[in-house]
Amino acid sequence: MVAGKVKKPGKRGRKPAKIDLKVKLERSRQSARECRARKKLRYQYLEELVSSKERAICALREELDMYKQWCLAMDQGKIPSEIKALLTGDEQKAPQTSTNKILKNVKYSSKTS
Repeated sequence: MVAGKVKKPGKRGRKPAKIDLKVKLERSRQSARECRARKKLRYQYLEELVSSKERAICALREELDMYKQWCLAMDQGKIPSEIKALLTGDEQKAPQTSTNKILKNVKYSSKTS
């Protein structure tokens, strides 16, 4: 007896709840369903991310090819019309036209895949 309280013999702390086995199994199944759904969403997100990165890579490769063609043309003494437009001050026309070509190709390639 401690300060007027009677000590009960036995274990201390929370007693384990007596959960029905069927309820426990159903909770486990539900948790597994939710886990699979989260995993599926995560994979969908990653697949979309990969495809968008692949489209960006294709667009950049096309842009690089365009710049290589410009360089080859300039090596042969020809000045591409896009570069002439840049040099004459029509800076807004040339970059947009080349960018639009690339974007159209990206949209087209994403529809065909």
